[in-house]
Amino acid sequence: MTRLFAILPLIALTACVEPPAEVGRALYTDACASCHGVDGRGVGDAPLTLGKPVPDLTTLTTRNNGVFPQVYVMGVIDGYWRSDDPHSVMPEFGAELQAGDLVGVDTGDGRLTPTPVRLVALAAYLEGLQN
Repeated sequence: MTRLFAILPLIALTACVEPPAEVGRALYTDACASCHGVDGRGVGDAPLTLGKPVPDLTTLTTRNNGVFPQVYVMGVIDGYWRSDDPHSVMPEFGAELQAGDLVGVDTGDGRLTPTPVRLVALAAYLEGLQN
């Protein structure tokens, strides 16, 4: 019986379904569109005031040899990949996206890593914007 309780959290984690596209779209509209533009091409309202170009988010797959870089994208949004960059002007959204459920994401090592479902939803929405 003890063994069953030990694996229940893993079963619950892997049984989660993909987050709805509406969640990702709403997060993008609220947090990203002002800089990256409604269509993700980096032509929102803020680029002129930032002093540097804003990346075109519709070419992430193209720039990564035809594969959407989900783990990298989530790391940039969360702030993990930019924590040591003093020149980054993009805000870290990790704390804001922590609220809510977790979903298992394979980050490349074959294991499911508990990841905020809202972060996964936003990355999935960005994947849908690819050219």
